[in-house]
Amino acid sequence: MTANPKNLAIKDFVYELPDERIAKYPLPERDQSKLLYYKSHNIADHTFTDLPDLLPAGSLLVFNNTKVVQARLIFHKPTGGAVEIFCLEPVKPHREVQLAMQQTRSCTWKCLVGNNKRWKEGVLKIFFEGGVVTAEREAQQEGHFLIRFTWTPAELTFAEVLEHCGRLPLPPYLNRELTLEDRTRYQTIYARNEGAVAAPTAGLHFTDQVMASLQAKGIESTYLTLHVGAGTFKPVKADTMEDHEMHAEQLMVSKQVVEQLLQHLGKPIIPVGTTSMRSLESLYWLGTLLQQQPGLKPEELHVTQWLPYDTNTPPATPEALQTLLEYMERYQVEHLHASTQIIIAPGYTFRICNGLVTNFHQPESTLLLLVSALIGGDWKQVYQHALDNDYRFLSYGDSSLLLP
Repeated sequence: MTANPKNLAIKDFVYELPDERIAKYPLPERDQSKLLYYKSHNIADHTFTDLPDLLPAGSLLVFNNTKVVQARLIFHKPTGGAVEIFCLEPVKPHREVQLAMQQTRSCTWKCLVGNNKRWKEGVLKIFFEGGVVTAEREAQQEGHFLIRFTWTPAELTFAEVLEHCGRLPLPPYLNRELTLEDRTRYQTIYARNEGAVAAPTAGLHFTDQVMASLQAKGIESTYLTLHVGAGTFKPVKADTMEDHEMHAEQLMVSKQVVEQLLQHLGKPIIPVGTTSMRSLESLYWLGTLLQQQPGLKPEELHVTQWLPYDTNTPPATPEALQTLLEYMERYQVEHLHASTQIIIAPGYTFRICNGLVTNFHQPESTLLLLVSALIGGDWKQVYQHALDNDYRFLSYGDSSLLLP
């Protein structure tokens, strides 16, 4: 059983991050960001284009190909007051993001509503070229609302409606207006599956040239999808982690990728970003869950926050992945859909990942806990080095390759 991080105090994962060190805009060239290289307690400075030379031979890089949707909708009341609706996750007719994005005519989403007090009653509307989308409140729940959207032309998908009317949800700490450049730069070049409300930012540094260079070096790559939720920015307000509830995110992986992972065990498997890492480790725990409860249906596949820490005799990694494959064969599914609330924190035993490509994260965040789980107390030296050497922080900031 993995050591339990429930008693960890978040105040032990703090560092001083001056506002001017937060990268407010992307660099002109994606791959010209700095790359901090950490290996076995040693730190060196590089440029991101050096990544292919620094990765261990025979590495498999795992990318998250989720695509950020324009999830912010600004409605104006007849009196002129603005009400912002931020789509968080679909509720009906589909809870699965992929299906919800293809929904036509109408759908209901769990949303945050800005200036809610201005919206006393009735429906709100946004007119766009050739159509209109309306929003009405169905229910209020803890901290959010269920909003029903209806639109014409009815044959448009919800993804197309957001494309017409929505705005990209930039991270709150950028604290600035959206620019035209953000529409391309706040997406990875390999973004495919619509549904994230935040970018998997470790991937923002990759260019076609870096991808070609990886291929030339014999570095394999593969893709899975974790739709990044707004909870990724949720601050840890609890004193200890036991009282912090992790957000759930939807995960999608193909049978082919599970087979690839199984074949690659024993060689380095390196996720690009914390979302890819959480996805990969969640696959192991899904396999473990299916060994414990073989009768679970596909819609019941969910990794809870503390599952890794409450499991007494977890199986070997090949066994867990094999169980997952057999399950997919039994249900004849090419793509596994599941959700995960996994928290990776100091005390966690990694089952699949051997390193990480990632940006620099906020103090007192679950992402910093994940980095600490991988490289231990050395995270302090890594972050101090980055601060001392003018690295840029957070979503549009610089990168690191961490190899414990």
